[in-house]
Amino acid sequence: MTTDEFNTQAESAEVDEGTASAVDKKVSETTLDKMKPGERAEWQEANEIVRAVAAREHWSRPELCRRSGVPAGTLYPWLDGTYKGNYANVTERMRKWLSAEEEQRMTVAAMIAEPEFVETPTAREVLQALRYAQAAPTMAVITLGAGMGKTTTARHYAMNTPHVTRIVLRPTASTPMAVIRELARELGLSERRYDLIEKAIGEKLKRNGRHTLVIVDEAQNMTDKSVNELRHYMDVYKCGLALIGNEEVTNRWAGAAPRQHQGQIHRRVGVPLTRLKPLTADIDAYVDAWGFDDPEIAKLCRAIGRKPGALGQISETIKLAAIIAGGNRVTANDVKLAWAKRTGEGSH
Repeated sequence: MTTDEFNTQAESAEVDEGTASAVDKKVSETTLDKMKPGERAEWQEANEIVRAVAAREHWSRPELCRRSGVPAGTLYPWLDGTYKGNYANVTERMRKWLSAEEEQRMTVAAMIAEPEFVETPTAREVLQALRYAQAAPTMAVITLGAGMGKTTTARHYAMNTPHVTRIVLRPTASTPMAVIRELARELGLSERRYDLIEKAIGEKLKRNGRHTLVIVDEAQNMTDKSVNELRHYMDVYKCGLALIGNEEVTNRWAGAAPRQHQGQIHRRVGVPLTRLKPLTADIDAYVDAWGFDDPEIAKLCRAIGRKPGALGQISETIKLAAIIAGGNRVTANDVKLAWAKRTGEGSH
């Protein structure tokens, strides 16, 4: 967005074309002239900075209002010098916002970009299980320990494979109807009646020459009836199904011996995969993906990866270490301090 475009947005929002140019050029000769020189200088400085930030970030005036929290009826005339209220109050509010915005920008700039997806040996097994569930079709029940990348891997597969639909279940969306509505939403369906939803979903998932797959992330939040509802789509429309979650997922639907009334689900599990702790090769691959050339940092990260939370612990610690480094090169001491701040270990 150019400066001219930014300036003219207020005109079209508040005045008709006949008076737009006058409002754009006219500076209030009442309130501004009554301001003390110091207050006016502060307004001019803040105004220039706000405009510069908006131009740099390509923010429109409405977007500037949204981000700053200042309503258009106040911010627009403050920017144009036509405000009839207390300039000092709005100027102070905008200065505080600018300060917070700059701090956030510096924090983000200091952060190290996390690898989007790392194909660790365990991630490779998850991908293979998903491919098989989609091709067969069958049901995959996948359990990984916390921080081992189950959600990242599932998201990667769904984003890069045709005819895959992934839903993430909240604890409050556990009932069959809630699950079906979530699935319909991800499939882009707007039907509300259950009978119509069921048919519409079926048409989307029908195999008819395609290999379709439904991935349910955080599947431990589902009730048994919800799983049976999804099993219906497997049976009728021949789509694959993957349930991904914590240890409860395996215990309920893919254990060595099926629980009572779970036989219909249990016998359809073609790919069970359970791994609660990362392999050494998983940790090595993940640490290598960050690209550290300091062997001490790599050693610390590998030790962190063996803690509860696994690869996720490495990620959060490194991001905090980058902030501690303040834009400088991350050192092993930064990593140690970040770990201590996050866990309390080594802080005494």
